[in-house]
Amino acid sequence: MKMLLKTLVVALAAASAVRAEGPAEKSVDFRNDLIPMFTKHGCNAGACHGAAIGRGGFKLSLYGGDPQADFEAIVRQLEGRRINLSDPEESLIFLKPAEYVEHGGGTIFDDDSESAQLLINWIKQGAGNETRRHLIGVEIKPEKHILNFPGESVTLQASATYSDGTSRDVTRWTIFTAEDSSAVEVDPELSTAKILRRGRNIVVARYLSEVVPVELVLPLTDYRVDLSKSSSSNFIDEEILETLAILRLEPSPPCDDATYLRRIHLDLTGRLPSAERVKEFLEDSRPAKRRSLVDALLQSEEFNEYWTLQFAKLLRIRPQPDDDQGALTYHKWVAEQIKNNVGYRQMARELILASGDTHESGPANFYRTVRGQRELAEFASELFMGSRLRCANCHNHPLDRWTQDDYHGLAAIFAKVERGRVIGDKPNGKTIHPRTRAPATQRIPGKRFLAENATNGRRQLADWLTEPSNPYFAKAIVNRLWKRMMGRGLVEPVDDFRDTNPASHPTLLDKLARDFELNGYELRHTLRLIATSTTYARSANATVDNRDDNQFYSHAARRPLEAEVLSDAISDVLGLATKYGNSPEGTRAVTLVDPRTPSLALDILGRCGREESCETETRAIGALSQKLHLFNGALVNSRIAAEGSRLHQMLLAGDEAMEIVDAFYLAAFNRRPSTEEQQHWEAQLTKTKSPDEQRAFLEDFVWGLVTCEEFVTNH
Repeated sequence: MKMLLKTLVVALAAASAVRAEGPAEKSVDFRNDLIPMFTKHGCNAGACHGAAIGRGGFKLSLYGGDPQADFEAIVRQLEGRRINLSDPEESLIFLKPAEYVEHGGGTIFDDDSESAQLLINWIKQGAGNETRRHLIGVEIKPEKHILNFPGESVTLQASATYSDGTSRDVTRWTIFTAEDSSAVEVDPELSTAKILRRGRNIVVARYLSEVVPVELVLPLTDYRVDLSKSSSSNFIDEEILETLAILRLEPSPPCDDATYLRRIHLDLTGRLPSAERVKEFLEDSRPAKRRSLVDALLQSEEFNEYWTLQFAKLLRIRPQPDDDQGALTYHKWVAEQIKNNVGYRQMARELILASGDTHESGPANFYRTVRGQRELAEFASELFMGSRLRCANCHNHPLDRWTQDDYHGLAAIFAKVERGRVIGDKPNGKTIHPRTRAPATQRIPGKRFLAENATNGRRQLADWLTEPSNPYFAKAIVNRLWKRMMGRGLVEPVDDFRDTNPASHPTLLDKLARDFELNGYELRHTLRLIATSTTYARSANATVDNRDDNQFYSHAARRPLEAEVLSDAISDVLGLATKYGNSPEGTRAVTLVDPRTPSLALDILGRCGREESCETETRAIGALSQKLHLFNGALVNSRIAAEGSRLHQMLLAGDEAMEIVDAFYLAAFNRRPSTEEQQHWEAQLTKTKSPDEQRAFLEDFVWGLVTCEEFVTNH
């Protein structure tokens, strides 16, 4: 009897355990089980039912971004014909992907597969939409992995964590995609990634709404390099050298003084140094002369003018139709902020909170940059957050965290701004959410909805955006400063911050942003930090080993000069100013307020009109039309020996030919000719038979200087 009772107790306990644990383990959760399955098979991808208009009369949200809408589409649309509760295996949602019924996408899964069983079990359980938990996050292992040789593979694993404290392996339902399939080969069945090419490569892992990058690094050389004794001026160099050591990449040596002088002048002031400054700097023997030079340039009027231009481009300052005054006021305000070293945080707040007459209030013109509240949401997110929120207009961002609610919620904040010549509040302003067809609720992107009757949406946005804990604001601007100085952003493109587009040096970006915050968001501080680093001062002459490096800063980048800077540089070298529209004689291109000021030179050199972002446009100086114009057009040829030009004056003064060569080298390249170059020019000059031939030769010589790569690039 005792044995029987004991057996019954054990049996009841086991049955209780099955009742407590079994159904919970076997029940199918629509959001956490079926949505990942649809995503894994590509059913809700943009090329299939996740397209904006769906496919074959059946539409799912892109990558499962709206589970409720997907549930409605599967269970209730088509009069419920996609689900057959009495005979689950006769449900269209099963018959089509198993291709018992003709399916445009072909056979998605076999009827005895795990995917099929999940779907059938869910229907058997009543095809419900109840969920016991929601996804908190996904962890991918390894997050970063350094491999040893081409062809080596690494196994990827994905683990999901939920709101109830549980976690589970979701590797089989996670999509792994190589950012560059020619560099990494992904096996979707085995969840492995094989490295095919040396360098830093990214594999993107997607599970439900989470998108996580995996960094796979294959050193660029087979031998180790010791960079422990390499010169380091600040934390920038420490972070760059650490990455170069991992990549086994030897950096190029420091550039010489003449190269540094030209580079730093162009980067901080947009202007070539004078011949007198070149001679003075090259003769200076002080160890700290480069740092002293940086400090002097940062306090110069040329710095103010050039960085006013940079922010005028960033803010897209340009006259409105039949209204030039607003742009003049806006430009003057920016110039004052730069001159007075106003912190970027304060500048951003003034722009967001601006109101008043745009002819009197510079920052109020921010609200006239684009035509509508949606466009303003896109512009503001790219400007202040470095994020392309525009991708969430029609559906949740496929590669980032932004949702339609974020996009239209931010647009709703800007809809409450009266925009015209006078900027003010518009309490009844609204924008329609395309999914709900109702007025969108104001929302801080990625954070929270505002109260329906909120009248201070702009202030809440400004407070959130500029608080030190904001993950986007400081990083977005220091990344732009870095690109302006280094030629490439730590995040590239600079307006595309997202988890699936990670920074080349994430720790460095974090440190730069934190340092920027701690130093009052001062632009000059961060520019000084970059300019005085050993990394900035490297030679642009690549070595055999680092010549293919275009993102790790083992050598300086050769960058085409901006249209305005190049036009001014040509004028400085030739000794004749260019005329820009009705501007006074001697006006420099970098000081022009209107980007449409009539100028054939600037048009041909590829200036930005500022109707759209100047950061995403490519206007390489090497374009054929520009080269042809430089070769033959009025931009150069007609001015080389014109009356009053540098060459004309030196010839009138009777200067020797080699004196002229030396002077033009100092003016154009900010250095003297090398021994080899000097011997070459002397040999060429001996071939001239008369003063006229020598003059023609010198004209050709000057033309050659201002059209060569060394001149038109900041190297």
